[in-house]
Amino acid sequence: MTGLLRRRAARVDCRIHPGAASPVGPFERSGETDCMRIRNHRDFWAGVLFMVTGLLFMALSRQYTLGTAAKMGPGYFPTILGGLMALLGLMILVPSLAKRGPEVRVAKMDFKAILLVLVAVAVYAATLPKLGFIVSLFLLIGISSLASHEYKLKTTLISSVVLLVFSWLVFVKGLELQFPFLPFFLTR
Repeated sequence: MTGLLRRRAARVDCRIHPGAASPVGPFERSGETDCMRIRNHRDFWAGVLFMVTGLLFMALSRQYTLGTAAKMGPGYFPTILGGLMALLGLMILVPSLAKRGPEVRVAKMDFKAILLVLVAVAVYAATLPKLGFIVSLFLLIGISSLASHEYKLKTTLISSVVLLVFSWLVFVKGLELQFPFLPFFLTR
């Protein structure tokens, strides 16, 4: 049994061997095989993620009534969105398997940056009730900007002020959300 598997594996060798003679078909370039290869790993994994998420949404929305197009049930919209997301994932995934084009690899994950952003969000959530919106937002932007390899204090301060004004206009003035704006010791 293992001899049969070895012979099949030897027959379907998808690796390109430098200097080895290989038959060139009408749609192949010299030295390529007709085996499927992932040329763009970044798009491949993004497509897989989109497809899995979309299919998961579709599966989870089956517990709700689907209804019809004229009378939609609570499961209709998540099912349609999940299907569209899975389709988008397929549209991203398929071109990543093209025979031609440069090979794009996924960069190593920077776990320090991911951890800093998660810590920044946790600090924001923990400090908002007591320290208020201004201080919490400055902490959020300051800590998360440390995740950048191009960190500059001046840029961080300018970004903090711009985002503070923008957030104040949108959330406090526009949406009229009620949350502490100043630290608790300044409001008493």
